[in-house]
Amino acid sequence: MTATRPDQLHLNAFLMNAGHHDAAWRHPRTQPERVTDLRYFQQLAQTAERGLLDSVFLADGLALWGKVRHNALGGFEPLTLLSALAAVTEHVGLIATVSTTFNEPFHTARKFASLDHISGGRAGWNIVTSGTVNEARNFGQDEHLEHRLRYERAREFVEVATKLWDSWEDDAIVLDRERGVYADTDKVREINHHGEYFRVKGPLNVPRTPQGYPLLVQAGSSQDGKEFAAQYAEAVFTAQQTLADGQSFYKDLKSRLHRYGRTEDQLLVLPGIAPVIGSTEAEARALEQELTELQVPEYGLAQVSGMLGTDLTGLPLDGPLPDLPEERDINGNKSRFTLVAELARRDGLTLRELIARLGAGRGHRVFAGTPEQTADQLEEWFTQGAADGFNIMPPHLPGGLEDFVDQVVPILQRRGLFRTEYTGRTLREHYGLARPANQLVTAAAADGGPA
Repeated sequence: MTATRPDQLHLNAFLMNAGHHDAAWRHPRTQPERVTDLRYFQQLAQTAERGLLDSVFLADGLALWGKVRHNALGGFEPLTLLSALAAVTEHVGLIATVSTTFNEPFHTARKFASLDHISGGRAGWNIVTSGTVNEARNFGQDEHLEHRLRYERAREFVEVATKLWDSWEDDAIVLDRERGVYADTDKVREINHHGEYFRVKGPLNVPRTPQGYPLLVQAGSSQDGKEFAAQYAEAVFTAQQTLADGQSFYKDLKSRLHRYGRTEDQLLVLPGIAPVIGSTEAEARALEQELTELQVPEYGLAQVSGMLGTDLTGLPLDGPLPDLPEERDINGNKSRFTLVAELARRDGLTLRELIARLGAGRGHRVFAGTPEQTADQLEEWFTQGAADGFNIMPPHLPGGLEDFVDQVVPILQRRGLFRTEYTGRTLREHYGLARPANQLVTAAAADGGPA
């Protein structure tokens, strides 16, 4: 079943320290000295809320990414930070990455349930399986778990987490002072999960939350990743370089939903875009060039080496890419490997040119232009079946987000493509997604027990 396509798109702000460009911290418009300043991130979240954006998103990894010698890397643990952002915002959603490979379902379910309560129903979980051997080595492992097994573990992890969120019924707390009954214990259930990777008794020690459970987001675009998204995800952050690639991914992912009894409106596709905005196209391109000239080749080379699973150290920057391994031999981020390799081959890029192309978006689409041209791009992808919305990745912060909110959002609003006020309270309501039914109650009713 295909649902009616919504008239308005969704916008998420992907916040990253001084900005997404790997040289942003060197640009005078950024504030890298504030990457551990709570007020800095609170101001960014408030800017996103001023723009009526659906959500803000904080990525995370369990190792120090990249070469910290040449970039403003490291910073806050995202759930801790989002709890602080919840205190100074009222509407904007709060999404954090948490790995299923190096965490436990009970911990994760408890933390997200807490954030959902603290924020009044604005929590979202970006589910990742972790992609680097450096993360594995921070958890007592010499090598990373094989790609397929990471997704097997992730499936069971999400199943356990959702059972834990459902272990309290919505009306379990009765607060009967006269009888001395705080909760109806018939409505607080053990889950007694015994699986291949996890054994969890339950129940969770946090009552069911305003959203039931947080918005489930996923960001992998490999075959395993797309199948996982079709089964569990409600929003997908993805990376495509061209409209045709975006349309192909969109169609492919939506076509998988019926296998899991889901409709197309139950999963939103949000490609990433790093908009370099100027009052004129020439001004935008000049800013893009300024950032490129601030790049440190050593940093970019290490970043591309990681994406391609190939050590490029010492190769001539003005030469082509060497022969690369097959995707099947990559045990990290398979979809990013494919995207970067195809980009280099399609456009005949030298290493130096590839480093420049990846500098602002790490494989996500970069667009330099005026606010009007930026809005045109978003409208085209939205109306031509390549996106339900966008993951906005400002190349520099805070100005890049301010430019988008103050200059691009009003154009989208005038075109009727974006909201002019928040009409919902929760993150699910912003995205037009239903609050999930309690699966344990449904299962009990099906077995003839009390609903």
